[in-house]
Amino acid sequence: MREAAADATVGDDVYAEDPTVNELEAVAAEIVGFDDAVYVPTGTMGNQIAARVHTDRGQEVILDREAHIYRWELAGLAQLSEVQPRTVDAADGVPTPEEIRAAYVAESLHRPGTGLVALENTHNARGGVAVPPDAISAAAAAAHGLGVPVHLDGARLFNACVALDVDPARMVRDVDSALFCLSKGLGAPVGSILAGDAEFVAAARRVRKLFGGGMRQAGLIAAPALLALENVDRLATDHDNADRLAAGLDAVAGLRAPTPDTNIVQVHTGDLAVDAATFVDACEAVDVRGGAHGPSLTRFCTHLDVDSADVDAAIDRVERAVASL
Repeated sequence: MREAAADATVGDDVYAEDPTVNELEAVAAEIVGFDDAVYVPTGTMGNQIAARVHTDRGQEVILDREAHIYRWELAGLAQLSEVQPRTVDAADGVPTPEEIRAAYVAESLHRPGTGLVALENTHNARGGVAVPPDAISAAAAAAHGLGVPVHLDGARLFNACVALDVDPARMVRDVDSALFCLSKGLGAPVGSILAGDAEFVAAARRVRKLFGGGMRQAGLIAAPALLALENVDRLATDHDNADRLAAGLDAVAGLRAPTPDTNIVQVHTGDLAVDAATFVDACEAVDVRGGAHGPSLTRFCTHLDVDSADVDAAIDRVERAVASL
């Protein structure tokens, strides 16, 4: 990837003159079956661009209460698009049609109206849950029946597709826009793709500029991003390693680690009588990195720089960390 960056042919992407970025956007759009796509620096920016394009100021966005757009994007819906979230508890990772219809608000003199339904796949905070395409389609059909567009935060879209053996274009077939990250499991150093129809992407390019995402010689980062798209099939290895990690940690006294769908392992530490932050600190002391995602919930991720030997070493080290608490 470093060699690809060094050798990349570049131009000015703000004027659509960077051939490497143009190639990346065309290839990415074809993979997910959309008319067009725009390269953005981060998944968060892509999600917030989609919200801005799809909604009018003051409207509501229906989404899961654990959604990344809601929990981890600095209230961007409110700050950047001036819309308010209406959350539902989507236990399976995606709101059901009934939940969407119940949360929908019709525009009136007193009510702002629902402007967007936002879905997520895989679902980060719910443990990397791979949401089946039929569930995505059912949610989208309910939203469209109410005249509401649908955005899919597919930061780890390909993890879901590999886990469920589903073509990416089928997974996003019924939504109006979709985001996926080229970093994370695919291994690019930076960047995400926001895809949709031609009209949506044209508007998204303007909002990208507004949000500070107009990039110049971005072929330097688009070239390794193109290579990242060749790493989709190897995501299955990450999933196998996550299974191995979860099984090993679940066997440690005081820890619970359910079998994951994809590459995110959630570890519950309630039985240790310590909070997640304390557990994370103990793990970092033995050179195992994780993140506290709740009072007694810690997240670990596997990726292309982690092999089975690393997983075994991590299990041994976490066991030592637990013994030190």
